Amino acid sequence: MKLSDIRSTLQEIHVSPVKTLGQNFLHDQNLARWIVDQAQITSGDYVLEIGPGLGALTKFLLEKGARVLAIEKDTRLANFLRERFSHEQLEVLNIDALKFDARTLFSHRRVKLLGNLPYNISSALILRFLAHPSPISLWLFTLQKEMAMRLSAKPSTHDYGGLTLRIQLRHHVKYLRTVAATVFFPRPDVDSAVVRLLPRDPQELPPHDEELLVKLIRLGFSQRRKQLRKLLRERVDDWDALSRHVDIDPKGRAEELSLLQWIALANFIAPPPSPDMRLTNNERFPVVDKNDKILRDASRSEVHANNLRHRAVHILIFNPAGEVYLQQRSRWKDRHPLKWDSSAAGHVGAAESYDETAQRELKEELGITVRLEKISKLPASERTDQEFVWLYQGEVAGDLSPNRTEIETGAFFPETVIDGWAAARPEDFAPGFIECWKVYRQKNGGNCGALT
Repeated sequence: MKLSDIRSTLQEIHVSPVKTLGQNFLHDQNLARWIVDQAQITSGDYVLEIGPGLGALTKFLLEKGARVLAIEKDTRLANFLRERFSHEQLEVLNIDALKFDARTLFSHRRVKLLGNLPYNISSALILRFLAHPSPISLWLFTLQKEMAMRLSAKPSTHDYGGLTLRIQLRHHVKYLRTVAATVFFPRPDVDSAVVRLLPRDPQELPPHDEELLVKLIRLGFSQRRKQLRKLLRERVDDWDALSRHVDIDPKGRAEELSLLQWIALANFIAPPPSPDMRLTNNERFPVVDKNDKILRDASRSEVHANNLRHRAVHILIFNPAGEVYLQQRSRWKDRHPLKWDSSAAGHVGAAESYDETAQRELKEELGITVRLEKISKLPASERTDQEFVWLYQGEVAGDLSPNRTEIETGAFFPETVIDGWAAARPEDFAPGFIECWKVYRQKNGGNCGALT
């Protein structure tokens, strides 16, 4: 829309721009088209648009053939968008974007997010929609220029800080261009900028304890002008040894450390665990026949190398809200590393029963002991990696303690989210989990039609 069109439209629908809602409407159509082009939208994309306003970007997104979910907090603007476009590829959701559950987007194969974010809540929106795990493959934000500079900042610059590192820990951030305040109505007090974020490869950075790392970063930037050794003195006994190991100035400050140096610092304080692969490969499993009768036992490496039939357990752990905990398998796993899997799972060892294995795996992987209920037994097949699997379920009310040598990360998900995710992106999961989930949902009346 041209500036004159925006003025007349706002008057017609009785909208006076509200500063607290970040209602600054883009009237430069060439810029709107350019912004959409930076997202490389195709007809196979599902686009989440935050703050569409009068549809400056929405128009070009629909022209690209994408399906668009536009989240607009202002009811009057939401109704206007529905009437203006009336497009089968467009859904307008009249809610606060901070209340939207992004996990529902896993049911779409390729998701991109575009947004002209309100200045006053941009940090909260960014952290919410960049939370891991995320179904989004590209984020394109128009932000206050100052915020865009912070997200894309380099070490030893004024804009570099804790937020920079938190975002760049999982994302590559590129500052695309500055946007003059004059292209918006009403004109904001400052310029804006467009930034693009892409997810990092999960194995791009060294293994580390992310929770510890974020705590150290927060503490390190709590007083920017103070030397890091003073801020972290309760965490580090020998700062000189650490500074040599990380290759930093012993009197350096938080803003001088790169992301890799921050990770090295955290790993010096608490070295990340790694499994002893010799012990793992020498584990012994019962080898069984087609009726699950034990024939002999063999090492893990022999069983997997020869696709011998063996035994395993899978456990689904629920929280009081009825959500299921899924784990992302460790990068160290010999099969299906970094794939999503059941809450806990493992092989039945020599001279061990299925029930004993289930309780052992729960304790080893999640640090809990709960009452388990058997759901069903799955036959050995190519889809289960030739494992006979007993599937269990249980409930936990407290916190889990994931074993970092076994689990990369984990989270609770509603059953319907898992249904959609597994149907749209089956390659994200270990094959055995897909089989177990189908059995669980069939037993509990769930809709697994897309998984069969």
